[in-house]
Amino acid sequence: MVIMGVSFYFFKPNEAEMKKAQLQAHTDSVKKGLIPTKAAAIAKFTDTSKTVANKQVDSALLKTPFGAATIGSEKLVTLENKDLLVKLSTLGGRVYSVELKGFKTFNKKPLVLFDGDKNRFGLNFTANNSNISTNKLYFTPSANTLQVTGKDSNTVTMRLSYSPTQYIDYIYSLKGEGYKLGLIVKPTGLDGVIANSSSINIDWLANMHKQEKDLEQERRYSTVSYNNTDNENDYLSANKDDQKDITDKKIQWVSFKAHFFSGVLIAKEGFSKSNLAITTDVADTSNVKQMSANLVMARTADGSFPMEFYFGPNQFKILQNQGYGLEKQIDLGWGPLKYINRFAVLPVFNLLSKFTLNYGLIILALTIILKLVLSPLTYKSYLSMAKMRVLKPEMDEIKAKVGEDNATLLQQEYLKLYKKAGVNPLGGCLPLLIQMPIVIAFFRFFPSLFELRGKSFLWMHDLSTYDSIMKLPNIPFVGNHLSLMCLLMTLSTLIMTYFNNQVSGATGQMKYIGYITPVIFLGALNSYPSGLNYYYFLANLFTFAQQYLIRFMVDDKKIHAQIQENKKKPEVKKKTGGFQARMEEMMRQKQQLPAPATKKK
Repeated sequence: MVIMGVSFYFFKPNEAEMKKAQLQAHTDSVKKGLIPTKAAAIAKFTDTSKTVANKQVDSALLKTPFGAATIGSEKLVTLENKDLLVKLSTLGGRVYSVELKGFKTFNKKPLVLFDGDKNRFGLNFTANNSNISTNKLYFTPSANTLQVTGKDSNTVTMRLSYSPTQYIDYIYSLKGEGYKLGLIVKPTGLDGVIANSSSINIDWLANMHKQEKDLEQERRYSTVSYNNTDNENDYLSANKDDQKDITDKKIQWVSFKAHFFSGVLIAKEGFSKSNLAITTDVADTSNVKQMSANLVMARTADGSFPMEFYFGPNQFKILQNQGYGLEKQIDLGWGPLKYINRFAVLPVFNLLSKFTLNYGLIILALTIILKLVLSPLTYKSYLSMAKMRVLKPEMDEIKAKVGEDNATLLQQEYLKLYKKAGVNPLGGCLPLLIQMPIVIAFFRFFPSLFELRGKSFLWMHDLSTYDSIMKLPNIPFVGNHLSLMCLLMTLSTLIMTYFNNQVSGATGQMKYIGYITPVIFLGALNSYPSGLNYYYFLANLFTFAQQYLIRFMVDDKKIHAQIQENKKKPEVKKKTGGFQARMEEMMRQKQQLPAPATKKK
C-alpha cells in the first residue's frame, strides 16, 4: 500500500499531461462518433504571458491614421490542427509562432520554426500622408469569426480598425490536417484613405531556429528560395549574406528554407515586385539565419489579397502534393545532376522505401542496384587498365630509348605503340568519368534527403548528420570531431587506390595523387551526413568486389597475345578523331620548335 501510494504521488501526471490526455480523449470520442463536431481544427484565445502595458493616451497620436490602434496589449490566438500549432499575435495581427507537432528537434524538444518579437509580417502603406506599418499596431480578434467555413476548417479574423466602417481584416484559415495556413487580407472602405490601394506592400521577416545537431551544416543548406509564375526556380546564396531585387517577373512563392523545414508564402497570382535578403549572425547559435522579403501584391477582382502559408518539412512528396512546384526548393544539384537525382535516384529510393526497411538497408540496396547497372562500365575500365599494364614493359623500353628529356617525342612514340596494339590510353578513365556525375549527384542527394533525418543505423544515431566517435580541438578543414564512417570511407578508398595502382601499373606522380585525394576527402566530408559517407563506403566495397571477380575473368597472357596479333596486322589508316588529331598536330608543332637557349652564367 505504501509503495502504491508513493508511486501514485511521484508518477501522477502534471497539469499539462492531464490537459493533453483530456484533449486526446475528446479527439478519440470525436473519431468514434460519440461527440458530434463540425471542425477538426481548434481555435482558442489566450492571453500571452508577456502583456504589453497600455501606453499613456496621447490625444495627438489618436488623431493620426489608425492612431487608436497604437494603444493595446498583446494577446495570442491559437489555431491548431493535426499537424500544426499556430499562434497569432494581436500586435501586428501576424503569425507569432509555428510548431510542427509531428516532429522534434535533434535534442527531442518541440520543433518551433520561429517565434518571438524578432519576426514580423505586416503591411507598409501611406494613409493621409502618414507612413503606416501594421507591425506596430494592435489588431482585434473577433470572437464571432470562430465559425466553420468548410468540412474540417476553422477561421480567425484579426481586425485593424480605422473607423467602425473602415478596417483591414486578416482572415486566417486552417484545415483539420495539413501544413497550409490560409490568409486573406481584405481592406474595407479604405480606398480614399490608403494611397494606391490597388496593391499592398508586404514586409515579412523570420529568424529560423536551429533544429539540427550541426549548426554549420544546417546553415550550409538554408537560404531564401523563390519560384516565378513561369515555374522557374532560383535562390539566394547559401554561403554568404545575399540580397536580390526581382522586378522583371512575378514571383509566385517565396520560401524561407532551412535545411529540413521551411516557411513558404504563396500567392496564386504572384507578387509583382520582390526584394529578398538573407543574413547570418555567426555569434547567434540559436538561429540559423535571418531571412526577409519585401513584396508587392496586386488586389484581386473582389478587392482582397489572397495568400497561403506552408509551414512544414522539406520532404519531396509532401512539397509536391502542395502544388505550385514547391518541391523545387530542394537542392538536388545543378544541371544534369538534378535530373539524375529527380528522375533516376529518387524514384528508386521511393520504391525501396515502400518495403519499410531500415534506411541503412535501403542505402545498401540502392548501392547494389547502382553497381549492377554500372558493372559493364566497371568491366571496360578494368580491362583497359589491364591492357596498359601489359604494355608497360614496352613503354619502359621506349622511355629508355628516347629518354625523359624529350617529352613530346616520348608521347608520340607512346601514341604509335597504342595505335599498333589497338589500345586506348583513355579507356580506363572514360568509364570512370561517365560514372562521376552519379557520384557527384549522390553528394547532393543524401544531404537533402529528409527521410534520413533522425533515422539510425548501427552506431549512427542520425543518418542525416555526422557520426562523431572522437572530440577534437577545432582543427582547420577537419572540425572539432572525427566521423567514424568518414574514416572508414577514407580507408576503403586508400585500399581501392592501392589495388587500382597494382592493376594499372601506375608509377610516379599519378601513383601518389591517388593516395592524397582520399586524405583530402577525409577533411572535406568529415562534417557531412553519415548516410553519404556510408554510401561511398559501400560503393568502394562493391567496386572492389566487382574488380576482384573480373580479375578471374581477365587473363593477362591472352591480352598480351591479342596485342601482339594486333601489331602484326597491316596498319589501316582510319579517320583520326578531332581530339586525337589536335593532340598529334600539337605534338608535331612542339617538336619542330627550336630548343630554348640556355642562359650563360
